[in-house]
Amino acid sequence: MIMDRLANAELYFPLHKRFAAAFEFLRTRGFEKLTDGEHELDGRKLYVNIHGSPGRGHTGAKLESHRKYIDIQYVVSGIDEMGLKPAADCTNVELDYEEKRDVSLYLDAPTSWVSVPTDSFTIFYPDDGHAPLACSTPVRKAVVKVQIED
Repeated sequence: MIMDRLANAELYFPLHKRFAAAFEFLRTRGFEKLTDGEHELDGRKLYVNIHGSPGRGHTGAKLESHRKYIDIQYVVSGIDEMGLKPAADCTNVELDYEEKRDVSLYLDAPTSWVSVPTDSFTIFYPDDGHAPLACSTPVRKAVVKVQIED
């Protein structure tokens, strides 16, 4: 898992060929004009989910992991709190991997928590179990989904 401010995004461009385009989209703030929901940036190779949420709190947030996509979770407004636990250490499976949604869900408790303020992002790779929206106050986010392979 990586957490940083949008101002430092260039540091992460070398990590994936689509990261530059993903962060350029976030920097242009084009998501502010978009309605909640899914919007394609480069077909299914790069797309974004825009949403607002009241937050679920620590007890309501569920650990998840993905196989086909890297998540770049950008906090537009509010402060998101996210739980973390390596996916390999998650043993209490609620939902076996669902290919259509590219998600596995776990009932395990996170082993650590991180607060992610406005104008900051996290990057979650497939081995990063993460429980987003564990905040107790409203938050608005843009979650960019970056396809790992073509």
